[in-house]
Amino acid sequence: MTMQWNPSPEQNRETSRTPVPLSRLAAFIKGGALASGLGMAALASAGVQADTWRFALEEVSGSVQDAYAQEFKKRIEEASGGDIDVEIYPYGALGTSSQLTELVQSDAIQLTFASPGHLASVIPESGVFTLHFLFSDDNAVNEEVLGNSKAIDMLSEAYTEQNLQLLGVIPEGWMVWTGNRDIKTPEDMEGFKIRTMTSPILVESYRGYGANPTPMPYSEVYSGLQLGQIDGQVNPVFAIQEMSFYEVQDYMIQAKQAQFITTLVASSDFYSGLDDEQQQMLDKVTNEMRPYIFEKQEEYNADRLEKIKEDSDIEIITLTDEQREAFRPVGEKGWEVYREQSGERGSKILDTLQADIKAAEGK
Repeated sequence: MTMQWNPSPEQNRETSRTPVPLSRLAAFIKGGALASGLGMAALASAGVQADTWRFALEEVSGSVQDAYAQEFKKRIEEASGGDIDVEIYPYGALGTSSQLTELVQSDAIQLTFASPGHLASVIPESGVFTLHFLFSDDNAVNEEVLGNSKAIDMLSEAYTEQNLQLLGVIPEGWMVWTGNRDIKTPEDMEGFKIRTMTSPILVESYRGYGANPTPMPYSEVYSGLQLGQIDGQVNPVFAIQEMSFYEVQDYMIQAKQAQFITTLVASSDFYSGLDDEQQQMLDKVTNEMRPYIFEKQEEYNADRLEKIKEDSDIEIITLTDEQREAFRPVGEKGWEVYREQSGERGSKILDTLQADIKAAEGK
């Protein structure tokens, strides 16, 4: 029997103060019929080896994650000869970021992005991607390391323990601060109410600067800035543009303190349930997607920066090397927080990434 459920707009957005209970959402999706406030058609019933793969995003249509998902869909459907249909659900259609991860863990959906900004609460080792001043200023170095470092294999073990199959590590560009005041020194951060994701490691990093980190759902950020509940936020340029955060901020500060890095995950049960040919196809596609999305995110961030310049008078500040160096020792204090929270394996992951970045920069 086909289930019918017409959730309110509030239930379909991360802005909801009382999100749809995960058990209800998972049961509904597994039942084979999910309808969003946008009027999505009913879905066909499917098990873990379903011909339909449901892919949920943490970002809206037109984002870097959406670009990845659309290309992934094209390649998987072509490689499978049409035997597999990939259905994409943009941000807000299936719940919050943390709910999406749990839906994958429970096999209600097959694929999602899981950003360490929230995932580190469950998998502390993933918090390595939120650390400040870890990655190279040269993005080509970062792309090489993220695709080849043995640290990713160690991280994959931590994901498996949470019934998650790590399929890819995806950079989305440099994180940029926006604010109602300019920030050029660590002292300028004192008391600054900055919206962050929920990762304890990320929160402690900003506390180290003297800021007041304020976790807040992504889709509440605009109103939070507009109403003065927060003084600023941090995101890649493309997100700042597509979510219009620049409209309610006076300054945009480029410090190259951290990359926004997300991870592509599937349920371990789903992945192990695929036959050898399907596993090899999935691995091949995700491996070949790395250079594609690396170039695409650079294109998106450059294009969106130009749009911000055209559409606003926000002051864009690029910190000098000297100014950035003043932030570095404070930002690196977050590394010790990471080591404490992620244990021996996390420390090995951090040490390996550091060594691999240094080696790649020396080539």
